[in-house]
Amino acid sequence: MKKILFILITLISLSMFSQTGNIQGNIQDKEYAGNPLPFADIYIKGTTKGATTDFDGNYFIENIEPGTYTLVISFVGYETKQIPNIIIKEDKTTVHNDELGADAAALKEIVIQTTTKKESETALLLEQKKAIEIKQSIGAEELSRKGISNAAAAVAKITGVSKQEGSSDVYVRGLGDRYLNTTFNGLTMPSNDISKKNIDLGLFSSDVIENVSISKTYSSKFYADFSAGNLNIKSKEQKGKNFFTADISTSINSRAIGKNFVRSEGTGYWGYYGRYAHNPFAVILSHGVDPEDAGTPINISYGASAGKTFNFNNGSKLNLFATGSFQNDYEYRDGEARDFTSVEKKAFPNAEEFVYTTTTTGMFNASYRIDDQNTLKFNSLYINNSESKIGYYGYEGLGRNRDAGETDQGFFQYSSKFKQDQIIVNQLHGEHNYNKLEINWGIGYNIVKANEPDRKFISLENYQFELDDDPTTNAEFYDNNTFDSQRYFQTIDDEEVSSNINFAYNFNEQLKVNLGYNGRYKQRDFENIRYGYDVPSTFAVEDINNFDSLFTVNNLNNGVYKTVAFNSYSQGISSINNPGAPENTYKGILKIAGVYLNAEYNITDKLLLVPGIRFENFEQTVEYDVINLITSDPGFRTAKNTFILPNINIKYSLNNESNLRFSASKTVSNPEFKEIAPYVYEDVTRREAGNPDLLNNPSFSEIYNADLKYEWFFGKNELIAGSIFGKQINNPINLVTAADATGTQRYFRTGDKATIIGLEIEAKKNLLKNTEDDVVLAAGFNVALMQTEQDLKTVSGTYSTSFQRDSDELQGASNVLLNADLSYTPTFGNYKPKANLIIGYKSDSIFALGAGSLGNIVEKSYTSLDFILKNNISENLSINISAKNLLDPAVEYVREMESQQNIKTSYFKKGIDLGLQLKYQF
Repeated sequence: MKKILFILITLISLSMFSQTGNIQGNIQDKEYAGNPLPFADIYIKGTTKGATTDFDGNYFIENIEPGTYTLVISFVGYETKQIPNIIIKEDKTTVHNDELGADAAALKEIVIQTTTKKESETALLLEQKKAIEIKQSIGAEELSRKGISNAAAAVAKITGVSKQEGSSDVYVRGLGDRYLNTTFNGLTMPSNDISKKNIDLGLFSSDVIENVSISKTYSSKFYADFSAGNLNIKSKEQKGKNFFTADISTSINSRAIGKNFVRSEGTGYWGYYGRYAHNPFAVILSHGVDPEDAGTPINISYGASAGKTFNFNNGSKLNLFATGSFQNDYEYRDGEARDFTSVEKKAFPNAEEFVYTTTTTGMFNASYRIDDQNTLKFNSLYINNSESKIGYYGYEGLGRNRDAGETDQGFFQYSSKFKQDQIIVNQLHGEHNYNKLEINWGIGYNIVKANEPDRKFISLENYQFELDDDPTTNAEFYDNNTFDSQRYFQTIDDEEVSSNINFAYNFNEQLKVNLGYNGRYKQRDFENIRYGYDVPSTFAVEDINNFDSLFTVNNLNNGVYKTVAFNSYSQGISSINNPGAPENTYKGILKIAGVYLNAEYNITDKLLLVPGIRFENFEQTVEYDVINLITSDPGFRTAKNTFILPNINIKYSLNNESNLRFSASKTVSNPEFKEIAPYVYEDVTRREAGNPDLLNNPSFSEIYNADLKYEWFFGKNELIAGSIFGKQINNPINLVTAADATGTQRYFRTGDKATIIGLEIEAKKNLLKNTEDDVVLAAGFNVALMQTEQDLKTVSGTYSTSFQRDSDELQGASNVLLNADLSYTPTFGNYKPKANLIIGYKSDSIFALGAGSLGNIVEKSYTSLDFILKNNISENLSINISAKNLLDPAVEYVREMESQQNIKTSYFKKGIDLGLQLKYQF
């Protein structure tokens, strides 16, 4: 017995003290250099020894017998690497670091939860392949390669998406602002503009964007108000190495350079207006109307980003990311502007605008991984956007006004318009994984202050006399009514709280069920106040560049001119030369609460079925007090609805490289505050207003959607996809130009039904590779072809409209959308430049339907061409060159005419932008 015990002790001791070795290292994601690849599998070939990389891409395999081995590294959707001749020595730890690149052909339909950055084109294509709904994305890598500076320009490169030139409007599959939803990290975003449902995507600089995606088919997790798609901006986060980058860029516009640029008085270089605390009437008394010098029109932008990771002893980790940037832009427009309905109301054959814009962006986020199961994320975003537009309409003395004394010439308008939008977004998200149960939640609080302070209009007659050499003839003030020359102040305050939570339970490998809730509460307060200048028409205007010499307090006191408020401050107080009360106000409240249920059911290895249903309570109220409203109107509208919306998404994997998808759903479209409130917004040649009847029965549009798509991922960054889709919109809303003297554009439910049928084709192909299998020449292409039709009918109510035709195309829809790019990446030793040529085309589209016998206002087709050259001089330094809008196409809107040539209502060119960027990463 003692001998046996001695032998056992000896064997155990030998086993415990046998000499073995270890191996450790870090695996990087080749698709996004410098970032870890978590959850990659590492094992010693021919043994059972292995490990999985952690969140930082680190691995450690211990107790390996000494010898020479082959190390195998793999990750779903990426190449599998075998590294021979790995030597393991006694009591030594061998270190082997490596990186993996994507291999789309190897991708299986397995859902992997990782923290890998979704910025690279390859990673996003893989995500697109695995997605349960039809979804397309563009990431930071592609944004950089194509020289895309903001989210608006980014989404315009996605199949079936177009951006309206001269505005922030984005159209998806021919459907515009009212049919889209915008989210930021999955939570709703407010609008920064009274006339828009969605926030201006141009405000989101590429510095804060990890990727931008569009889900074109409905899933029950989205709000019921879903028509063309849900656009989500995913913010950048810190992952991988600590870093600090700084960049500075400069550019010139071919039409702006050399001009004596001006901007609105009191607005400043940085785009801030500091007089909001003051009463508008006090501003009028103390500040004039003339613009101020805006400096040399050279665009500049600069910014910095930093990320740092803190690892704690208990295994938790804190990631911090911050970015800040400022950019300005000078744009000079010289063209034509007309207000034309059934007759010409105003026309300016020569109109020039000096547009100065700024965008200041700051973002901070923190991600705290408590442990492998729980993560909390906080994100705070601040955006300040401003636009100063100084316009001289009829500056060559050829302006016309049918109500002026001299109708053939001499009508002139000066406009000084400044807009400042400040957006603050705060979000808190949580991710929790408990074996089979996953919980994801988020809550957001948004504030928007969108102000238009101190807009100035000055209207003159006989301006042609200012251009002659006769000192005895002068222009005069146009005084058809007191407000032809005016000061205008407008404020919008939005507050919004949104939240969501999703419980996902994995019953087994075949079935996953999602149960969730999302809701939002939004309130908007709007008001404007207006003061007219009452100046005798006999007053001679000696210098249009010095109106300040007229509008002084002394001249006011001496009766040279008067100020007139539209509404008196209170009863018994004169509106002349006194502060006034708001002219128009409205308050909008939106309440949404929805629950949903869907299942991800893998019937076979190839067939995925995702049925879902959503139950949503929707309530919208708008209270308004506006001028020119009929006395019988109650001054408010309310709508309450409960929606039950079924949907289904089906994905069939034909093989490891290709999918066939089908989607069908029922959704709705609800009118926005600005479409309901009957306040009239006036610009130089355009008036737009809402219609409270949109909340009458029916108060929403029913939409039926169907999609069929084939996609083939046949190589790294390579794709061919095609889809057909159809939509039916019952009781659609359109913007219609009234067939009367005002020509006001207002929203109506113009018919019983609208239909959309479309075809989308997308392709990405590597045309040439070098001996190291790196892509040298690649091309991308996407096109959308659409046909739309809606019936038209007479509409009666608070406001009425009718048509002399039975049908038309849908407002905002383009029949052809095209994007293409060619990328060339040669190698010259250590120098590896990237050259990109990007082209886009958008065909004609209806901007506003024409009522009665009026033709439509049509946005004409245009073609854009950009060239971007990226030069990585070293690992840290890059010098980049850009030439954008090389074709300088006209931004043109026309009124269609039956018996004569179409009338241009707006025409200008934006110029070519030539830029240089210096970027350094520390």
